[in-house]
Amino acid sequence: MLSRNWRHLCRRYSQAVTFRTTEASPSQHNENQIGLFYTMEEAQCKQLFGSGGLPKSFMKQTKTFTETAIMVRQPALDLINCIKASDMNQPAIRYVLYGEKGVGKSLTIAHLLHYAHENGYLIVHVPWVSEWLRRTPRHKEMANSQSREGFVDLPLDAAAWLLHFKNQNQAMLKNNELKTSKEYVWSKREMTEAGSSLAALVEHGINRVKYACDVIDALVNEIKILSDSKVCKTFVAIDGFNSFFYPMTRLKTPTKKQVKPEEVTLTTSFLEITKNDWSNGVIVVTADQLAVPEEHQESFLPRYLLFKKGFEHLDPFVPIEVERYTDKEFLTCANYYRDRLWLRGPTEIETELKFTSACNPYNFMIQCAPL
Repeated sequence: MLSRNWRHLCRRYSQAVTFRTTEASPSQHNENQIGLFYTMEEAQCKQLFGSGGLPKSFMKQTKTFTETAIMVRQPALDLINCIKASDMNQPAIRYVLYGEKGVGKSLTIAHLLHYAHENGYLIVHVPWVSEWLRRTPRHKEMANSQSREGFVDLPLDAAAWLLHFKNQNQAMLKNNELKTSKEYVWSKREMTEAGSSLAALVEHGINRVKYACDVIDALVNEIKILSDSKVCKTFVAIDGFNSFFYPMTRLKTPTKKQVKPEEVTLTTSFLEITKNDWSNGVIVVTADQLAVPEEHQESFLPRYLLFKKGFEHLDPFVPIEVERYTDKEFLTCANYYRDRLWLRGPTEIETELKFTSACNPYNFMIQCAPL
């Protein structure tokens, strides 16, 4: 039998449909907006997520709804408040978002990336690590690293990521103070001189794909130096970070030898930037069950998903759990779906969907889709 409180909430929210906030700035979001949707501008959304970062099912929904609306939730607010209160002169603090499948970890990162973009951070964002390490090998172009023996490069993936970095940081890369600290020699004829712009370094990796992985390695080191020198502040966001520590990837060498994550040059670059040996930065990663094979999805807790090696790499870190919808959030989402004509029928249908979806945001979205 339904509780009296739940019936009261249903009646109240069906009578006064309040599901949006007019406050579109993540910097201004507070407890008053919890459970409400805010809409991102189309140009901003394209710049930040044009090359990935939003779940595919959510992207499909945004096209149907002709808008990108993100719910303001407690984990994102907690993290924004932590960032505002932290001393940027101290070593970068690592935050680990965790939770069940489909509760909204990736969308929490999206909310935080919008905050970082609005507040002038240089963004280093990996939309989904498994795209590099867990994807079917036939879709990959792999090459032996020319700079590190025993390592493999993923040149096309690296070049695509550099383009993503360039798009997300269009305004920041115009800053003339963002310069390389040393000379980088790529071949007998190609080099990046000391004092070159960071934008030039990135362009070299995009245009000369064979050097893209080495460019990312150089870029990571330069970003750490620039942040430490207070030339810029950096926001690192990596979704599915635990994929870096699963014992094996799906990548195979021509001799059919399976490649370990630590043998991929991209892995070493992004493990380097998630160390806390630099300041003036923020590091946010997710530990996600979907980032590893099904046989290692028994728990969503960071200690289990990160393995011993990943846990020790991030320790100390601040864990932040993303949970299922609260009653208020569920009803807000239901009202939003009704407004978009995605959910129809009598208000009693929310009662059934609440229990069949168990207030899991992803399950709720999928169950509404065919209705």
